[in-house]
Amino acid sequence: MKIPDIKNFDHFSTGVLIPCLLNIWGVMLFLRISWVVAQAGIGLTLLIISVSCVVCVLTTLSLSAICTNGELKGGGVYYLVSRSLGAELGASVGVIFAFANAVAASMNTIGFCESLNELLKSHNLKIIDNSVNDTRIVGAFALLVMCLICAFGMDWETKTQNFLIVIIVAAIINYLIGAAIGPTTDREKAEGFQGISMDIASKNWHPDYRYSEGQYHGFFSVFTIYFPAVTGVQAGANICGDLKDPASAIPKGTLLAIAISTTSYLAMATLSGMASLRDASGNMTQASDPDTLGSCAPKCNYGLHNNYGIMQLMAFWGPLIYGGCWAATLSTALTNLLSVPRLIQALGVDRIYPGLIFFSKPYGKHGEPYRGYVLVFFVSFIFLLNADLNKIAPLITNFYLGSYALINFCTFHASFFKPISWRPSFRYYNLWLSLIGGIMCLVIMMIISWVMALITTFIFLFLYFLLLYRKPETDWGSSTDAQRYQETIARILQISHRSVSTKSYNPQLLVMHGKPHSREWLLDMAKLITSIGSFMIVADIHAASMTIAERNERISLADEWLRKRKLRAFYVLLHSFDLQQGILAMIQCAGLGHLAPNIMLIGYKYRWQKSTCEDLLAYYHTLHLGFEFGLAVAILRVSQNFRPLRGGVRDHSVPTSSKEPATPTLSYQASRVRAVMPENSDIDEWNGGRQSRQESEVAKRLSRATEEFSAPDLRERSATLGDFKYKPLVFHENSTLDAWWLYDDGGMNILLPYIIARRGAKEKMHLRVFVLPRAGLQVAESYAYMKNLLQKFRIEYSQLTLVEGINVKPAQSTWALFESMIKEHKTENDDDPCLITNEEYHRQIMKTTRHLRLRELVIEHSYDADLIVMTLPYPREDSVSAALYMAWLDIISCDLPHMMFVRGNQTSVIDA
Repeated sequence: MKIPDIKNFDHFSTGVLIPCLLNIWGVMLFLRISWVVAQAGIGLTLLIISVSCVVCVLTTLSLSAICTNGELKGGGVYYLVSRSLGAELGASVGVIFAFANAVAASMNTIGFCESLNELLKSHNLKIIDNSVNDTRIVGAFALLVMCLICAFGMDWETKTQNFLIVIIVAAIINYLIGAAIGPTTDREKAEGFQGISMDIASKNWHPDYRYSEGQYHGFFSVFTIYFPAVTGVQAGANICGDLKDPASAIPKGTLLAIAISTTSYLAMATLSGMASLRDASGNMTQASDPDTLGSCAPKCNYGLHNNYGIMQLMAFWGPLIYGGCWAATLSTALTNLLSVPRLIQALGVDRIYPGLIFFSKPYGKHGEPYRGYVLVFFVSFIFLLNADLNKIAPLITNFYLGSYALINFCTFHASFFKPISWRPSFRYYNLWLSLIGGIMCLVIMMIISWVMALITTFIFLFLYFLLLYRKPETDWGSSTDAQRYQETIARILQISHRSVSTKSYNPQLLVMHGKPHSREWLLDMAKLITSIGSFMIVADIHAASMTIAERNERISLADEWLRKRKLRAFYVLLHSFDLQQGILAMIQCAGLGHLAPNIMLIGYKYRWQKSTCEDLLAYYHTLHLGFEFGLAVAILRVSQNFRPLRGGVRDHSVPTSSKEPATPTLSYQASRVRAVMPENSDIDEWNGGRQSRQESEVAKRLSRATEEFSAPDLRERSATLGDFKYKPLVFHENSTLDAWWLYDDGGMNILLPYIIARRGAKEKMHLRVFVLPRAGLQVAESYAYMKNLLQKFRIEYSQLTLVEGINVKPAQSTWALFESMIKEHKTENDDDPCLITNEEYHRQIMKTTRHLRLRELVIEHSYDADLIVMTLPYPREDSVSAALYMAWLDIISCDLPHMMFVRGNQTSVIDA
């Protein structure tokens, strides 16, 4: 959806000057300026006008800088702020500003109705009550007519504005002439108009605050009533999409409009205070005696305090003042009604708030937002029903001040951080003046009404955080983006230059994933590990060369795919590399400083038995490369549960109770896990090869079950997942995670299961910890020691088990299964690095035996688990062939639940 640019206006005088003047010359010009002088006095009124002017000038300078920093389109303040500070801030201030304009339209309409009521009242006429109800009836009709004029298009609105400004200028000249001539009848004198006099000016110089319209007034309450009069400086920016040269028109037209309108207000305020009394009785016998005439105070019927129609009394021709008042109020309301639908339309086109998309639909060749006009009519009509000018003005004042503060902050922010895109052609701005302007707006907001200021801030923060939560897809090169970039670079450098503590360790994954959709279960697991406070690098190594277009398209598709899955991931593509070269380059170059991967996550090679020796050696060498360059290595093998479900549904609703031996707690003696775990990465002869009595009993108990489960005809025949529909790797609070912590690798084997157990479901998963005792320690001692160690590391678990029976001989069926795995991978060549030689087979027989026995223990303890995390045997290329190593992994994990082999790099990753 696109908003057509109308480009009606060729010159700033018609494009910006007239809308700004009409917005500033609103209800205050003829209805309230005399009342402000009566309350605050001439001196403070001039101060109020001057302070308001300073705020407007500073805001206009900031606005001009933003307007000249690139091409402008429809959307007014929203477009300007969003393209400068980002969608979150721009949309928040845009909604608030749209609401303020809608309310301002009702306020100016109320001003028109009040003036009309005064005229009818002077002729003893009324519709219903010459008060609130008349205001509601006339105001509703006026709002409807103005919305129709706006809906007809910019041509109609422009012609109407040009006609109205002629009436306003004529009314101002009429007032100045009348004030200069002075009163022509005793009646005018009796009602307070005495003519220009220094004596009257002296009396009206100081403030005279009174109770009026339901409240006691002071400086800031009067300022609150006046300030909406100068909120029209953004009128030109609101229609920036309809200007031919907005970058030139907005600064010139807005500054000129401020100068003309401020001069007008200063002149009219001064003349009011110099020529009229604050109180007058209306008694013509006292017309020549001002002191006697004002003796009725504070219950007089005439004078600056009591008669909003005193401007008509002072004018050369009174009826023209009514025309000027109506023209000023209606023209301002017309501009407000015109700008809001376009702002809403811009929000809808950018799809910032879904609820506004409906109102953004364009109609006709100019793309008029008719639905937006209906919306703004009803919003304005609701506030019109209040029919009280003084209650609406403070609300508008806070909203406008808030938007002004943000505009100033935009310019300060962009000037301070100096993004490359910040190149405004308007040079007459200063970042510190913009900051002062923003602070002035905030201070005035708090002084006027801290309650309303807090409400405005709350609304703004609500809209802001709503967008932060929604995260709209925008790329506008805002200064906020530049700030984030600069801060990110500074943080990366800071992190890279400081020493790393064990307590600050975070798992940072290098996921050997390949092209999108190829190994989705790897990303599911990586997401569990990195979902909070960490990240992953998704590596895709492509052997063939690619063109720039092909590369960019593949990266774009992969990034979109990762983003839709809400992964904290960076996609990195290497092409023109074979697998080993690509992995070597990825391991060495991925990341920045300490934000480099520290864990390599790779998928299990399901088809290793059918792979060529080159492929098998490349996979085996990849594991060794990870350890060689100081990474931890994790291999994920998903079970057949990812494919057709086998067996019944397991019930995890009741967690397994822990059977703890009744032994006294031992004191903590050392922080190293090696006291109860072997240091060797391989499962070695931990009990000297001797089989204990308990282990013999375990062997008898497991013999039948193991034979049945490990029969060769039950092992995995389909080694690939490609033929089955992918099922996400998900867990829930009743899922069970078994951590087989077999030796000390710096704590990685217990840290990763703990992270997954906490992040794998909304509630924590059941974490069961399995450890093997070490020779020289009794079972009870080993158990108590490990329990204290886990408590020291603050690892929460549901069950701790000390596994016995590692030295029991494996069942014959387990050996048969293993032999069926390796029968095609034996060789007589003693120098083959891939296949299993007879010498290697006999040399590694003890380790092979224990891996087979480990399989049986896992079947006994963890066959009902949802995920198993186990120590990864170290890939010793100098002593273990690739085929034998893969056979070890296969025999441990085949026909079991999801299993992830993990091995740290001997760097401590967990601390007390």
